[in-house]
Amino acid sequence: MFLNASVGLSGEDRLKCSFTMPARATHLNRHGASVHLTRDLVVGSVIVVRNKRSTQVSARIVARLSATEGVCSYGIEFIEQDDRARHLWGIKFPSPENRFATSWAVEQAGTGRRRPYFSSETERPK
Repeated sequence: MFLNASVGLSGEDRLKCSFTMPARATHLNRHGASVHLTRDLVVGSVIVVRNKRSTQVSARIVARLSATEGVCSYGIEFIEQDDRARHLWGIKFPSPENRFATSWAVEQAGTGRRRPYFSSETERPK
């Protein structure tokens, strides 16, 4: 599932100029996202991410992903993995334990079984 959100970002760019601007966050996950904006940022710098409900969290720029037609994309990670960060996107992500339990239940129900692999047409049952 491809999740995205409108956010506000603030911080300092590569030229040490302060900014506050709207941006797009994509690939939302429990630890961060990708953000897309028209500023050149420094990997390792800290920005503030604000959602539409005015919840704010600090995030670190961990990678520059791309730059196309003046829009730069960066991978960010939340600095604190606290309640504000967990609820920033308004999404309840499954815990790692629940993902295992869900995949186990699907497998037991038979809906997650794979077809047998046959290396050649001669091995395929008729």
